[in-house]
Amino acid sequence: MSETETETMQIQIQSLFLISIFFSLLSSPTLSLTLPSDIAALADFKSTITSPRRLSCLSTWNFTASDPCEFPCGISCARSDPNRYSRIIAITLDPIGYSARLPDSLANLTALQHLDLSGNAFYNRIPGSLFTLPSLKTLVLASNSFTGLIPASVVKASALQKLDLSRNSITGSVPQFLSSLSSLTTLDLSYNRLSGPIPDTLPLNLVQLALRGNSITGFLKQSAFAPLGSIQVIELAENRLQGKLESWFFLLPSLQQVNLSNNSFTGISVQSPTASNTNQLVAIDLGFNQIKGTLPVQLAQFGSLVAVSLRHNALTGPVPAEYCMAKKGVGFRRLLLDGNFLSGEVPEGFFEIKDFVGSFGDNCLERCPDSMAFCSPAQKPQSICKRKQHTNWF
Repeated sequence: MSETETETMQIQIQSLFLISIFFSLLSSPTLSLTLPSDIAALADFKSTITSPRRLSCLSTWNFTASDPCEFPCGISCARSDPNRYSRIIAITLDPIGYSARLPDSLANLTALQHLDLSGNAFYNRIPGSLFTLPSLKTLVLASNSFTGLIPASVVKASALQKLDLSRNSITGSVPQFLSSLSSLTTLDLSYNRLSGPIPDTLPLNLVQLALRGNSITGFLKQSAFAPLGSIQVIELAENRLQGKLESWFFLLPSLQQVNLSNNSFTGISVQSPTASNTNQLVAIDLGFNQIKGTLPVQLAQFGSLVAVSLRHNALTGPVPAEYCMAKKGVGFRRLLLDGNFLSGEVPEGFFEIKDFVGSFGDNCLERCPDSMAFCSPAQKPQSICKRKQHTNWF
């Protein structure tokens, strides 16, 4: 074979190779191309939304000019193997007041892991179909106008880790069936219109529980909270809870922050943590309740506790000196006790703690000088304090 024939054959082979690559690209999607059913679901979602602004994240979603996975904002994608299409895995809208009923077509985004529509004006019931998404891990619909009950289909969301429906108008009770969500670590249903008691069982792996600003009633049951070995934050303020706070509650092993303010609790029992108890409690807010009795000295034995609020209750007796002698002389860094009937002298240690934030005013304390910020406002009139000492009129 001549040299010229050899060169011609090599050129033909290269041409055939390039042609084969060209047709293979035509016959299969590129790595950046979104699955057609994802595109259809996303387009349907956009078509239902009314935007209060001409310029917004949603206004950049131009389905004819670019692929959804290349939109400049609001969408995150990933490529799943062996499927060669990119899939939409996250939708996060800017909080500018978008308004719409959520369409059931969102359930066609079967690879969706995160949906955050917070800070808008979406309304009507939350579609139960959302919870059929097999990969959904985060659902944040906070600060919208959703109504109705929490859908029973939430039990199907086995991968769900965070559910935030706070600041809506959701009604009914906190559903017992939420306890079946074994992956759930964060539950926030604050500022809705929920009523009734806290369920007897809660999701076992909860780290944060927030039910603030509802009309939840009843008592804190040990059977509901004791199994929560990972719970760190309990936010139940502004409800109608009642009864006595028992010592087991403050000894939950992972508990760090508690807010039970603005309820109707009437008593508190605190037990010192044992050497085997790895208590991590940092802050307690029990203000604006109806708690009677004396300040529990045992709170000073919680080594990590630095902030305590028991303001505006019906507490009597002295302020324990242990509160400012604990933890190698440091004491509590924040101690709010105003609005009670505490008596006796303020322990001197409080005047020596640097950067101390406190409020001891509106009590019956002695030697709490007006020159000290934490002694403001003024103490109650002596006539009220004496009457409290001799009667139970309050």
